[in-house]
Amino acid sequence: MAHLPSRRRLALAVPVALSLTASLGFLPAVASAAPAAETVAQAADTAQLSYVVNTKTDRRTIGSVKKAIAAAGGTVVIAYEKIGVIVVHSSNPDFGKQIRTARGVQSAGATRTAPLTPASTTDEGAVDYLTAAEARKVEAAAAPGAEPLEADQWDLRAIGADKAAGINPGSSRVTVAVIDTGVDDTHPDIAPNFSRSQSANCDGGVPDTSEGAWRPYTADDYHGTHVAGEIAAARNGVGVAGVAPGVKVSAINVTDRKNGLFYPESVVCAFVFAADHGVEITNNSYYVDPWLYNCMDDPDQKAIVDAVNRAQLYAQTKGTLHLASAGNSNHDLDADAIVDASSPDDSTAVERTIDPHECYDVPTQLPGIVTVSATGVQNLKSYYSSYGKGVVDVAAPGGDRRYQLPDTPSKDGRILSTLPNGAYGYLQGTSMAAPHASGVAALLKSKHPWAGPAALQAMLKAQADNPGCPESYDQDGNGTQDATCVGGPKYNGFYGFGIVNALDAVKR
Repeated sequence: MAHLPSRRRLALAVPVALSLTASLGFLPAVASAAPAAETVAQAADTAQLSYVVNTKTDRRTIGSVKKAIAAAGGTVVIAYEKIGVIVVHSSNPDFGKQIRTARGVQSAGATRTAPLTPASTTDEGAVDYLTAAEARKVEAAAAPGAEPLEADQWDLRAIGADKAAGINPGSSRVTVAVIDTGVDDTHPDIAPNFSRSQSANCDGGVPDTSEGAWRPYTADDYHGTHVAGEIAAARNGVGVAGVAPGVKVSAINVTDRKNGLFYPESVVCAFVFAADHGVEITNNSYYVDPWLYNCMDDPDQKAIVDAVNRAQLYAQTKGTLHLASAGNSNHDLDADAIVDASSPDDSTAVERTIDPHECYDVPTQLPGIVTVSATGVQNLKSYYSSYGKGVVDVAAPGGDRRYQLPDTPSKDGRILSTLPNGAYGYLQGTSMAAPHASGVAALLKSKHPWAGPAALQAMLKAQADNPGCPESYDQDGNGTQDATCVGGPKYNGFYGFGIVNALDAVKR
């Protein structure tokens, strides 16, 4: 990779293929002001929690650890033996402490702070549905040969995706898996490019590939469908267009059916499923719950980082590139300290101050993952987008309805895309930036099918256009800088190596 500062991501000093069983050996051992060592909620003794237990990958060790799990009062839900991650349920309040002492266990911890019972994407604000009257207004402004609603898609024009589609719309042999809230594959703009054979529901850590399992549970779970449309909505004379309208998209639903959160065991399942089903690219517009940042001096949070990292590294060895959103807190992820007042988000949050070099946003800060910040129509960092030198790899349109308004029929600075039940609507966030970058990565993979994850990442950075740090970032005009951009015209904390460019991706 062209840029991987040692302070930024989980540093790995061995090849990816060899790091799957030893990735934690290279992580910082101390975090800043993390909560007490045990973060499991002190619920009733009979309450059942979910855990990840991480071991070596040889059969003898895994067999021994499974026996120890049973002895400690745990039940194996699924064992991902190829990466040494075992998902366990237990009602023993001391299960975590006990299993960490078992021979062969490298790390183990609870994946949630609230008991199992019979929400954390990176969009900023609620969805705004496009009404029929508004749609007619947009359609009236459609250019010849464009999709009916494309006049409102300033984001496509900002990265040359409208012109790129006429040169190379992407290959149907390339699939981007949307790890998210599910995708409505019956939507007329998504159905032509949807891959059922590479889709599943991973809630709880076990893949369910039954028909429709990958779909959103309700219309309110619209996030994944919006993301999928941004990537690959077909140019079929209906609605909108995606950045790469010729590639395939699949859906891996990882949300908890009860609270909509993205728990670690579900994300582990998603990365492994994507890898084992030939997915070339995954889009990750979320953070793994319940911790916004996972601190390495906490055994539960350390186990979460270890488990998810093993899964995503395994997928990289199988040829899968991952892209993830940078987050919407306007945090400097290269700062000395960040106040996290939102964790854990599945019980009672406790304010803490963390060091982002030792407490990690997962999967965003894992090694080899492309981190994407958000921009608006003026190619300026969106007001909400997190950033940081040595953190952000590239930037992409995510929308900005507050300070960057386009000259489009709607004058809406957000991103227009697909929603469940054949609808369309606007969202903004780094959730929307990541799929634009994923679409460009898919175009690169289409043109260079031989390219593996590292080569794709290098090409993605090479074709990006960097506007450089702005002279001022006083968005609200109150005389105070709202964020500080560090770096030069080739690489900086706001845009990484630059804003992705779909047209360059298909021409170069």
